[in-house]
Amino acid sequence: MTENPADNTTPTSEPTPTPEPTAGQRLGYLLGRTLPAELHPWVVADTTGPGATRRYATRCLIPLIPILVGLLLIPGPWIIRIGMVLLLFLPFVYFLLALKNIYLRHRLVSHGLDPRLLNLHKQRRLDQEQASYESRYRSAP
Repeated sequence: MTENPADNTTPTSEPTPTPEPTAGQRLGYLLGRTLPAELHPWVVADTTGPGATRRYATRCLIPLIPILVGLLLIPGPWIIRIGMVLLLFLPFVYFLLALKNIYLRHRLVSHGLDPRLLNLHKQRRLDQEQASYESRYRSAP
């Protein structure tokens, strides 16, 4: 009896996809609710993964848009209207970015996750850069 190499199936090392929240769960998450434990990997990926800062800023800036548009509709010279918008928008963005880590850490803690996960990707990147540097410039003579 001969074996067919095509029939030889070995388990692949592909990562299993993390379950995503439903639309209702996602809306609750955006409003500050916690998600069930089976969605914790998704929460970690959302708060620490690539694009986390962009998602955080978008979620915070969208509710501000109607207020800024309302300020632009106040009668008066354009310079005054634009000045009002900038006086609100610029400090908002400044504090939004300054408090990003605090908010994301709170998001992890509220789900019962370790807040040190926030620095996990940054630490991995720094370790890779250090290993790359050491392999390039610190090689043994």
